[in-house]
Order: sequence, then structure tokens, then C-alpha cells
Amino acid sequence: MTAPIGLLACAGRLPVAFARKARECGIPVVCVGVAGMADPALRDLCHEYHSLRRASLGFLIRAFRRGGVTRWAMAGKFEKVSLYQPRWWLRFLPDWRMVRFYLFRKRRANNDDSLLLGLIAEFRAHGLECVSPLDLVPEVLVREGVLTRRKPTAAEERDIAVGWDLAREMGRLDVGQSVMVRERAVLAVEAIEGTDRAIERAGELCARSGFVVVKVAKPAQDRRFDVPTVGPATVEAMRRAGGRVLAVEAGQTILLDEAETVALADRYGISITALAGPPALPPV
Repeated sequence: MTAPIGLLACAGRLPVAFARKARECGIPVVCVGVAGMADPALRDLCHEYHSLRRASLGFLIRAFRRGGVTRWAMAGKFEKVSLYQPRWWLRFLPDWRMVRFYLFRKRRANNDDSLLLGLIAEFRAHGLECVSPLDLVPEVLVREGVLTRRKPTAAEERDIAVGWDLAREMGRLDVGQSVMVRERAVLAVEAIEGTDRAIERAGELCARSGFVVVKVAKPAQDRRFDVPTVGPATVEAMRRAGGRVLAVEAGQTILLDEAETVALADRYGISITALAGPPALPPV
């Protein structure tokens, strides 16, 4: 029997794509899904499914070890903003191991890279090695080119060029991966709230609509976690807010449900373009 792989599943479609591909390849998946976030479809796709109803690091490690797991992957979006709500500890009920990790482990900051690299080290100490979900599903990475019928205009290309460098710098600082631009002015920068809510904020600030969303990978992107991801929900958020162009980094961005995403964008007149590198700044 092929050795099982562990999956820590949060929100979104990537965990489902991972579990489905693993089943096609004959790889048993021992999944721990975060309650209220993980897709219910995972129960039928995985060899084992455990629901994580509290922030128990011990539960996670035991579930993987009892399932014979030595490799594991994390996939999906965790709404980190929930950690800063009143009485968050009552909602998550962390076990002592998680309290010790989150509150007492020394680190410079509680940004994504610091927290997730620390989590990976905790698992490694128990013989559990973290791998990238993209090792199994590289086909979800977006290909280079304009994916929609509508191409960006020259003015929109200038906004992409301005936003690209800024988004890359925000990624280097581990602040966020997306910026919203109109007429070469930055409307919003993604932080802890996530891309969709940053898009919503840009729409509130830009009454004329018609802005550009630029989303790129961090300069030293660790593909085990936090790979930039877009999909139908991104397009719907842009439609509501008035976004007109979505520019992403080809080969470094996950595009979920590509056919549905592109069809939605075409329906709403939104352009999606994937670039291999920073675009040349068109003449004004």
C-alpha cells in the first residue's frame, strides 16, 4: 500500500483538488479539516477524516501519527483575522501545546512566515515533514497569457506595472500579496483581511470603479504555504467592487476552478492576465 499523506485543510477548493488528485494516484489521505472552514466534500474523498474543532496542536499530531503519516501538506485559507477578535481563545480553546507555541515561542513577529515555519518545525520534531501541496497538483498553477476575451487597456497595463513592484515589496515584507491600483495611484494594500476584503475596501474608496488588482508571489515564496490563490470568489469580489483587471504571476499563482473563473470574468467584462515577470511600463 502507498504510504499515506496528511492534509491540514482550511477553507477553499485547493484541499479538495489535492484530495481528489491523491485518490486518483492511489495515495491515501489522512485529513484533519478545520471545523467551519474545510469543505464537507473532503469526508468522502479522504481515507481518514478528522474534524479539528479546537486549536489543538496535540490532536493534529496524534491524528497524523496514528494514520501512519510521515509527510503532510497544508492547503486552504485560514481566516487569521479571527485570532484578533474578542475572546478568541474561547472560540478556539487551544490546548497547552498550542498555547505554548503561539504565546511563549520566541519570534520576531506573528506574521504568516514566522508562524507557519514555527508550526512546520513543531511537526518535524515529531517525525512529520511538511511538503508542498503543489508537488501533487502542479496543474493548478496559472499559465502565462491573457486568459479572458478582454485584454487590459494601455492605461490598465500602466496600473499593472505600478502595482507589480509594490505588491512584490509587500510580499517581501510579509504584509500581503495584493494591491489595488487606479490611474497609477494605490487604492488599497492587502494585509491580514485577505484579498477579497481588500478588493471590497478599494471599491468603497474608488467611486468611479474600474481599478486593477495585482497579486504576486513573495520574492522568496515557500510553496509549502501561502501561495497566492485566485478563483471564482476573487472575480465575484471584483464584480461587486468595480474591479476591471486581475493581474497575477504566471507559474506562481494558484488558479482554482479555471473554467468557471474565466467564464465568470468574461460574463462581467473583467480581464485576467498572467505575467511571467514585471511588465514593461507602457508609454503615457
